[in-house]
Amino acid sequence: MPPPSDIVKVAIEWPGAFPRLMEIDQKKPLSSIIKEVSDGWSIQSHENYALQHADGSGFYITEKNRNEIKNGAILRLTASPAHNAQQLHERIQSSSMDAKLEALKDLAKFSRDITFAQEFINLDGIYLLTQMVESGTERYQKLQKIMKPCFGEMLSFTLTAFVELMDHGIVSWDTFSVPFIKKIASYVNKSAMDISILQRSLAILESMVLNSHDLYQKVAQEITIGQLIPHLQGTDQEIQTYTVAVINALFLKAPDDKRQEMANILAQKQLRSIILTHVIRAQRGINNEMAHQLYVLQVLTFNLLEDRMMTKMDPQDQAQRDIIFELRRIAFDVEPEQNNIGGSIEKRKSMYTRDYKKLGFTNNVNPALDFTQTPPGMLALDNMLYFAKHHQDAYIRIVLENSSREDKHECPFGRSSIELTKMLCEILKVGELPSETCNDFHPMFFTHDRAFEEFFCICIQLLNKTWKEMRATSEDFNKVMQVVKEQIMRALTNKPSSLDQFKCRLQNLSYTEILKIRQSERMNQEDFQSRPILELKEKIQPEILELIKQQRLNRLVEGTCFRKHYNRRRQDKFRYCRLSPNHKVLHYGDLEESPQGEVPHDSLQEKLPVADIKAILTGKDCLHVKEKGAKQNKEVLELAFSIMYDSNCQLDFIAPDKHEYCIWTDGLNALLGKDMISDLTRNDLDTLLSMEIKLRLLDLENIQIPDAPPPIPKEPSNYDFVYDCN
Repeated sequence: MPPPSDIVKVAIEWPGAFPRLMEIDQKKPLSSIIKEVSDGWSIQSHENYALQHADGSGFYITEKNRNEIKNGAILRLTASPAHNAQQLHERIQSSSMDAKLEALKDLAKFSRDITFAQEFINLDGIYLLTQMVESGTERYQKLQKIMKPCFGEMLSFTLTAFVELMDHGIVSWDTFSVPFIKKIASYVNKSAMDISILQRSLAILESMVLNSHDLYQKVAQEITIGQLIPHLQGTDQEIQTYTVAVINALFLKAPDDKRQEMANILAQKQLRSIILTHVIRAQRGINNEMAHQLYVLQVLTFNLLEDRMMTKMDPQDQAQRDIIFELRRIAFDVEPEQNNIGGSIEKRKSMYTRDYKKLGFTNNVNPALDFTQTPPGMLALDNMLYFAKHHQDAYIRIVLENSSREDKHECPFGRSSIELTKMLCEILKVGELPSETCNDFHPMFFTHDRAFEEFFCICIQLLNKTWKEMRATSEDFNKVMQVVKEQIMRALTNKPSSLDQFKCRLQNLSYTEILKIRQSERMNQEDFQSRPILELKEKIQPEILELIKQQRLNRLVEGTCFRKHYNRRRQDKFRYCRLSPNHKVLHYGDLEESPQGEVPHDSLQEKLPVADIKAILTGKDCLHVKEKGAKQNKEVLELAFSIMYDSNCQLDFIAPDKHEYCIWTDGLNALLGKDMISDLTRNDLDTLLSMEIKLRLLDLENIQIPDAPPPIPKEPSNYDFVYDCN
């Protein structure tokens, strides 16, 4: 008799018959189980049948995934993947429009399963679908006037099935012809097109561009930015998201010498302004996928600065030297002729050296040598010239103000600008490829066509202000830069919606305020290291950990929507999971779309008793990320975890972000009686411990706490002073 861990109790359905309750022995071959089930209903040719989940997902049971079957699962005996694929292959070629439409609906649903997809693709199913798109739709378009809804649905499900099949990565994107690309592009270029057709066409174009260099060239010839812009001006955020994704893909795969040209086209079409108006400032929230695409666009836009950032200045290039002359002219109101004529050579050199020293260059004789370090290279000089021309009053004030100070207290504008530009490039990660999971975009960078230059102008004025507040000297230069970086990073944390808001936030982060923040943080980390405080920490830490544990469990009770795929483009695969209020059972289920709020327990079909959980796997130990080809994606690995239960069964998750990952791994470990070891728990523990200790020490303010307890006095010679109650 097999051990209980190898037995799964399920219900199996068959059309027209009562469901059968069965015990499946996981050690027996799947074919034997299917034969046993078929014989129970007197069904012949059991090899043409398979077991399938009856929860609406349509996923087949295979030898590879059979361990995912849980007690109480409802399965269905149905046609095998090969048999089903053959039938659908024939049905979608039916001469009846109604029969063809129903077949395409079934194909779109079944294609989500990789087992079915493999069988259908083996029948040249992808080729059949592309032929239907290339040539078949012309035949249907003749009937479009009298049966437009049917045509739209038919094309929509054809494209849906195609997208689902291609998502499995079985077929290379390089195999598709130009007519197919032209047809897909035509659906995007039409002003009035069914939303579902437009969405899937955009998704196909994005995948083509990202997965094939040859297809990028062909798609770029068919799609223009001008044709994509109108899709951003609508109200459907999903269409807007796919549109930005296609623009990003074209931007990302464009040759280096074409990216600036594309950026100029985007500027001419006012893409930034359109996104700001119709996406960022629209009266609705921005979902995670749109936030990711905006982040990618932000990174790609800033990466256009990389060429200037890595270009050294040529001291012999007269055009580049003229920029330095222009900085001198604007600052000191020098006539252009004086740059070249008038006075002796020695006198002019002396005058130039004096002015370059006032401008704060390190090399007063030949300031061009200051721009030979990369990064920031010529980008620093570009920023200085922009500041001098577009914020002339502020530029002149900074230069003249510092040139009138004592030498040791002057803030060198040239050196500061170079180091600040380098710092801003590091903060914004200029030159780095965008992350696949990050959604850290800043709305303020979409409010100005020259956002980086304006960002620099605000920060260089901040640097000068902080220099004065710190009463810094040249020896303090690095200290000032550290403070300025901290001010910028703290101001960016709140994601200001405009550059003016960013500037206001910096006004509230003066050097004095930074000192207060640092002092508070030091109190949390260093000043509370005396022996009495450490003993107090040790005493109250269990209470704080229990509080954190309850918070984690409460969040698990609220539930979270997880992605089922690590591929960000897939938005139709979600898994919602939540803990029962008594902390005994995990309720979960698959959803077609991300829910707007909490999902009730009774609408989640699957259950997993907490008592059955054996272990929690995280990161690279999770098989579901390895199997799906994400093992090289560090960020996905950092968000993946699996719940192990029964005999090698597992429930897989990919958290939407690092915070949710910490919440769930902490909560699950707490349920299992294990330590909560996430970074979030450590931060929460430090914060709450610090707050609690400060509250308890309020009465001891301004009282010195000794490092050691006072000595115990010697015993008295007698105890005659003790009161005798008798």
